[in-house]
Amino acid sequence: MLVPPGRAATRARELTSTLAAVSGQMITVDGAHLLGERAALADLRRRGAVSAGGRCRLLPTADGWAAISCARPDDPLLLGALIGDELDAVNPWPALADWVRAHRGAELLERAELLGVAAGPVRHHERVHCPAPMTPRPVEGLLVVDFSALWAGPLCAHLLGLAGARVVKVETPGRPDGARRGNPEFYALLHHGHESVVLDPADSAGRSALSALVDAADIVIEASRPRALAGFGLDAEAAVGRGASWVSITAAGRASHRIGFGDDVAAAAGLVAHEPGSGTPAFVGDAIADPLTGLTAAVLAMSSPADGRGVLWDISMTDVVAGTLTTDPVPSTSQRGDSWFIESDAGPIPVAQPLSRTPIGPAADSGADTARVLESLRIPAP
Repeated sequence: MLVPPGRAATRARELTSTLAAVSGQMITVDGAHLLGERAALADLRRRGAVSAGGRCRLLPTADGWAAISCARPDDPLLLGALIGDELDAVNPWPALADWVRAHRGAELLERAELLGVAAGPVRHHERVHCPAPMTPRPVEGLLVVDFSALWAGPLCAHLLGLAGARVVKVETPGRPDGARRGNPEFYALLHHGHESVVLDPADSAGRSALSALVDAADIVIEASRPRALAGFGLDAEAAVGRGASWVSITAAGRASHRIGFGDDVAAAAGLVAHEPGSGTPAFVGDAIADPLTGLTAAVLAMSSPADGRGVLWDISMTDVVAGTLTTDPVPSTSQRGDSWFIESDAGPIPVAQPLSRTPIGPAADSGADTARVLESLRIPAP
């Protein structure tokens, strides 16, 4: 059994302990279990150089290894532009692997950032910027407006909801949350109890409603590059100036042009196991940068400056992962029957199978609460 480096599970438990304390025990989840929650619901397993979900791969480059995702419908076209050749939309990997093998990781990263492709060389990153929490604060009764999608941002919103916040999820007509097409139980787990609003930023009335919704929010969560938000007419600095907390989740920070998803970000940051003998890297966990970042974001959102000012939390998924890595030797493992154990100074520690909570109920259909939410906040309907 391959053991990953660092202390991701320990860090996850530290974060949920903080959330439990700040929320007055309203949040009682186990951070280590959250890391494998989606895998448990979807029955995902480790697959070596292929991610558990199958949409990211570790490929050898001319000078090392790289993690490359092909998760969105238009990714085969973008990856084809990256290598300068047309790719098979069903199986783009053989041609992509040939190109990657002949090029250095730095060139891959440069092209990926230019084209908006989720890819990067695997290397041990030093943590550059991971903000520290400020004064703890309860969020019960606060309004959270969540523009994020997939896992990290919605997990943050879910945890704030467990702590008593009112969560409004915002989608646009042309781009609903891609996680709606995934495991329905997992989507319901993260979104049950949240209100769903759909507004069109291409329409002037829709943009006005979006702006008013942000003005009403105590906490805003988003996972977009700043220029994309500007295209919606949303201004993080203005929201912070009036006292809101703005949670910005990106692959490598707001100043970076890189995009990324949980699998490629974690692997590129250095959170991979290595096959004994060959040293070939292997994925660990399921998109593990996502839950680590969601937990981190929730802890930060449940804190604020002591004087009540607004704050912009610039959260880099890469730095969150890098913050869990250490230079400590990777422990050895042993197998007894069908069970695996990690050997430690305190004795063997059993390796648990992924666990998941049971969804309390269904998630709202996209846009189901638009009229009611706008009316409750006295925002004119578009």
